[in-house]
Amino acid sequence: MHVTKTASGAMMVIAVAALLAGSMLPAAAEEAQPACDCPLEIVRLANPLTRVSQRMAAGLPVTIVAIGSSSTAGAGASTPARSYPSRLAEELRKTFPTQAFNVINRGVNGEEVPDMLKRFDSNVIAEKPDLVLWQLGTNSLIRDKEMDSKDATIRSGLDKLRAIGADVVLIDPQFAPKVIAKPEHLKMVALIADTAKREKVQVFRRFAVMKRWSEVNRLPFETFVSSDGLHQNDWSYACMAKGLGIAIAEASQRPVLSATALPPR
Repeated sequence: MHVTKTASGAMMVIAVAALLAGSMLPAAAEEAQPACDCPLEIVRLANPLTRVSQRMAAGLPVTIVAIGSSSTAGAGASTPARSYPSRLAEELRKTFPTQAFNVINRGVNGEEVPDMLKRFDSNVIAEKPDLVLWQLGTNSLIRDKEMDSKDATIRSGLDKLRAIGADVVLIDPQFAPKVIAKPEHLKMVALIADTAKREKVQVFRRFAVMKRWSEVNRLPFETFVSSDGLHQNDWSYACMAKGLGIAIAEASQRPVLSATALPPR
């Protein structure tokens, strides 16, 4: 098979580089805030986003559905417009000003994976998504639920999403005091990563990104976690969205094997 790039590949290298550079600079309106640090080596997705890439190459709108619990719904944000899905829509439109994106927030406070699966048909599949961002794991962890069957439950959801041809990115738990206080928090992060690898879907490593803010950037928790010790705040939702924007931009423009190319002679 031949390796092909989208027509906009060369321009995308410049766009991603500019986005990465911008991620290390505070916005003019937020000069008192720390720089957003989301390096590509952490946020980079394992595989290309094939469906998104195809839609963008054809000049067609891209529909993204974000499903999850309170950190998708936007708990801890000052307004719904400051949730990570809303901020992600802004990031993608800045990076791709001529591309149409529709980012739909389907987060519901307090839900666990079985609750989300009950509304997959009506809240996710009915929207005909090209990309699904599935944030999961935190509520089961902080409620001390057994994890032995969690990967099977996640797989059942992934089967539904694969059946409609959507790209999928799983989002693991946040690095926050109430999460890391749980003895099995690293097991949950590993379970999500292992399931994604086995099922050949992507993971946005939110836990690793936020851990970096704490341990490398030396930011106190109150900078990026709400006063409840669990949910993110305006700054961290915005930085998370910037990291996701970088990851989606890079993965949607990465060279992929052409499904229609003839094998070399």
